[in-house]
Amino acid sequence: MKIPKIRYGRRLTYADYLYNFFATITGLTIFNIEFAKQMFKTPLEIGQIKKHMDELGVKTFGIVSITGLIIGLVLTMQSQPIMQRFGATDFLPAMVSISVVRELGPVITALIFAGRVSSGIGAELGSMRVTEQIDAMEVSAINPFKYLVVTRVIATTMILPILTIYVIMIALVGTYLAIILMESMSLKYFVDSVVTTIEFGDFIPGVGKTFVFGYLVGMVGCYKGLTAEGGTEGVGRASTTAVVLSSLLILIFDMVLVKISLWLWPTIS
Repeated sequence: MKIPKIRYGRRLTYADYLYNFFATITGLTIFNIEFAKQMFKTPLEIGQIKKHMDELGVKTFGIVSITGLIIGLVLTMQSQPIMQRFGATDFLPAMVSISVVRELGPVITALIFAGRVSSGIGAELGSMRVTEQIDAMEVSAINPFKYLVVTRVIATTMILPILTIYVIMIALVGTYLAIILMESMSLKYFVDSVVTTIEFGDFIPGVGKTFVFGYLVGMVGCYKGLTAEGGTEGVGRASTTAVVLSSLLILIFDMVLVKISLWLWPTIS
């Protein structure tokens, strides 16, 4: 698997930046093709997948819990004065819940996930690359791509939707807390308003696109890690660029997936 090398240096020309852009696209394309080939080859490292789901997903519950609560609190506190101005505070739970389920919950969770996980994968695999541990695996007849990349990408793809559902629930709890701090509203009315507002066409596209986001986070982190070079400086660079690239791809793909979801479920527009 021959991957184009990225050019680094203090005095890069515009031609170097253009080369790096196309080299990154080419490298990610090669990585995706190789992943499609290796994913269905037996044996599948189930143990490693479970391990990475725990390390990359379960240990992220703390930070996403705080994030989800803050999303609900802040969005509700910002929206309440505007809704009150138009005499529509009764619609506050519906407005906030639909915003969280459709867009804010999935995207912010994915960005937090990318910041923690993609950088960690890039640094871990980058250190293995520069210390020649990956070369040692190849000499030992172990397929490093299947063992290191496929397991991590599957784990991130599977765990991010679970985290997103959890964040949405926590955000709704934060919404209710913010509402009862500012005005009186019964829990029954809040739950009924949320349940009657959120439909299949809202929940499924919002959570469904996080499978793509999780795949992007894992793929970019592994790509940057395996292509790291230049000692400890290269490891740090791999970690940083993994976060930047995965976050950028999440936002780009979110725009595309929103358009596709509106086309498939036109009733939610």
